[in-house]
Amino acid sequence: MDMTHSVSSDAYYGHGTPAERWERARLFFEAKEYAVAARVLSGLVEEEPGQTGPRLLLARAYYHSAQLARAEAQLRVIVERDPVEHYARMMLGRTLERQGRTEEARSHMRVASALAGDFGDL
Repeated sequence: MDMTHSVSSDAYYGHGTPAERWERARLFFEAKEYAVAARVLSGLVEEEPGQTGPRLLLARAYYHSAQLARAEAQLRVIVERDPVEHYARMMLGRTLERQGRTEEARSHMRVASALAGDFGDL
């Protein structure tokens, strides 16, 4: 592998202020360049591990780029910190479903529905 290319691409993904990188990651995500968005977001999450927004978008980028184990790991961090974060809980359920873990997914989907005020499926 060409180390010059690797260093320059790493510099690109980490270049700029956190706000600039957040905006760049959102643009990549909106353009459905999920793997690229994840590369930008992973650095932001390392720098600001307590911020939910970048971590949730990172999980979504992993989910959409079929990096399901990574998506699950990020979503579990969010749900552990904020058990009533219904969107992260729903995404965790969907991620588990895609991995064929239906029973485990079902409990997270029920909790997400309850947190969102949707009691029809309970």
